[in-house]
Amino acid sequence: MTRAWPAVAALGAALTACAAPMPSITASAAPSPSTSRSAVVEGVELPEAGQPFDAQAILAAMRDSRRPGGVPDELETEAIAGAVAEAIWTIDGEPWTTMSTGGSCGPQACTLEIAGADADAPGEDLWVFEVAPGSGAVEVVTAELRSLPAELVSRLDELTRTLYPRVDADGLNLTNARWLPPPDETRFVLSYRSGDEERSSCGADVTVDALEPAVVSDLSIDC
Repeated sequence: MTRAWPAVAALGAALTACAAPMPSITASAAPSPSTSRSAVVEGVELPEAGQPFDAQAILAAMRDSRRPGGVPDELETEAIAGAVAEAIWTIDGEPWTTMSTGGSCGPQACTLEIAGADADAPGEDLWVFEVAPGSGAVEVVTAELRSLPAELVSRLDELTRTLYPRVDADGLNLTNARWLPPPDETRFVLSYRSGDEERSSCGADVTVDALEPAVVSDLSIDC
């Protein structure tokens, strides 16, 4: 899933005088100094996102919860587990190697949290749902998806620094990266901070589309 930008084509021209032919002159194939860095950026190859869980897998995870209080009994139904399974995506379409669940209920609605990560990922995915036990309605409240392969995060950092030179210009360091679930599965939010105590609030949160590639939005913080 990559998109290559066209290289600058070589140009040739022959100059001929009226009296006698002149030698052929060929322009250099290198891009001109004014060429934007983003003009030669290549997108990042992404794994194929998918929904690896079914109702039985989610139901088993809820029943095996090791969090204090566990998951309320009213959430441990096949219908609710099935709705949750249909909502969860992973970046590579594979189930997490570690998984935890927890929840609580109020007078009218419940909250269900499901977190998971792969063994080689520095972060974890966290899905938070609001559930109405009476109707079985399930709604995604937040999806903080940071279970990304370290190699992918490194490549996304390189891409973002090329598309958004201010990151390097302000001396910012990558602090975390998260993935956006479908329908935005080719987009990532990379957070950068200065790492300087005197400028601790300086940073940028940059959303990049790794397939186009392009900066979708950016939010600068007191720089």
